[in-house]
Amino acid sequence: MAEEQLNDQMQIRRDKMQSLRDRDIDPFGGRFVPDHLTSSQVRVKYGESDGDLLLQQGNIVTIAGRMVAKRGSGKASFADLLDRDGRIQFYVRQDQVGEEAYQLFKESDLGDFWGITGDVIKTRMGELTVRAKEITFLTKSLRPLPDKFHGLQDPELVYRQRYLDLITNEESRMRFINRTKIIKAIRDYMDNEGFMEVETPMLDNVASGAEARPFITHHNAMNMEMYLRIATELRLKRLIVGGFERVYELGRIFRNEGMDPRHNPEFDTMETYAAYFDFNDVMAETEGIFRAAAKVVSDDLKVTYQGTELDFAQPFKRIHMVDAIKEATGIDFWEAMSVEDAKRLADENGVKYESWWTVGHIINAFFEDKVEDSLVQPTFVYGHPVEISPLARKNDDDPRFTDRAELYIIGSEFANMFSELNDPIDQRARFEAQAAEHDAGNDEFQPIDEDFVEALEYGMPPTGGLGVGIDRLVMLMTDAKSIRDVLLFPTMRPKH
Repeated sequence: MAEEQLNDQMQIRRDKMQSLRDRDIDPFGGRFVPDHLTSSQVRVKYGESDGDLLLQQGNIVTIAGRMVAKRGSGKASFADLLDRDGRIQFYVRQDQVGEEAYQLFKESDLGDFWGITGDVIKTRMGELTVRAKEITFLTKSLRPLPDKFHGLQDPELVYRQRYLDLITNEESRMRFINRTKIIKAIRDYMDNEGFMEVETPMLDNVASGAEARPFITHHNAMNMEMYLRIATELRLKRLIVGGFERVYELGRIFRNEGMDPRHNPEFDTMETYAAYFDFNDVMAETEGIFRAAAKVVSDDLKVTYQGTELDFAQPFKRIHMVDAIKEATGIDFWEAMSVEDAKRLADENGVKYESWWTVGHIINAFFEDKVEDSLVQPTFVYGHPVEISPLARKNDDDPRFTDRAELYIIGSEFANMFSELNDPIDQRARFEAQAAEHDAGNDEFQPIDEDFVEALEYGMPPTGGLGVGIDRLVMLMTDAKSIRDVLLFPTMRPKH
């Protein structure tokens, strides 16, 4: 029955399309030039003006957009126009636009596009309104929009037909507008800090720079397998070797892994590298990035995520991973211990581990199991074990650990930063250790990137590096529960 009703509505709209053609009106018209580009520009210019003064001045504007509401009867009607900045009301009277044009307006449907020229007034209720003097039909909508009160009821359709979500859901529309503003604010911050934005290849001969499964494709001309990049790290470090002392890249990464509310096979990250920084400098840089993003949505830098208020104005807490575990469990991993001792502690505390794990792996597992969820306000956890940090510099005072930090907020990791490993001998040894882990059962490992090791042999200055998940950052700043809510077109299974 619903399908028959939909088909009836679609047929009626097609009949109206033909009626337009019969009157020599193109239902899919051409160029139209609004003089005020958006509804918000009209509001900014006239929103604070007195209504009587507006009437006297006769301020004429030309606007355009999709009609999303229409009310009234007889020879006068109100309607709402939606453009990229929001809604604005317009008012149409037959004695102002003419009988033929008014009849065309009365016959038009929600979803149709109109161009409106008229003066700006305020109604008795104080609503800013464009009183039409001339109306131009621009585009016929051949399908009815979702009900304005209920929107898209099927969650799958929100992602499959994002265009309808953007038309009917103001919260979603504003989220994506803010996403663009957040990314611009981050780029502005990086540029002002003296970093240069660069672009590196999406296709690589070696899937390196992270522990992840790559997407594999085939290059026909060279008859060889290639990989969609899983990270930008090793390319950017080559640029540090080449003398670009501060670089960053904000762009798409691909990982052939599972999907859940925080993971999509393709996603945006930003990686930054600065010569002569260490991980302490990068922590300060990271605070600046997150404050720049928070400023987009909150002047006081306080952001609410799923009911929890987060304060980005305060200095972010910093704590060593071993100290965090000790605070939570009383277990002191500063003490030297064998793998057997570490596994015994794991067994006693219900921490799961793999047979090939070493002490460092188990320390990290303790942190993830006993500490991670408790970190609500922005907190840097530093001092990761060397076994889980193949690209980070060893700590000078305790080489079991690295000069690496991660930023945790509401129990989740949002950024990863290192004092980068620039010793080519050590780097090769760690690549080889990971290859041994692969033989022992680790499916996610980094192969030896010989060209990168060679680059390091030419000399890379002390360098601080950062990786930030842009989608997760946007989720945080816009109160989005799922990564799909901040991706315009998330990866979906085929409909059938």
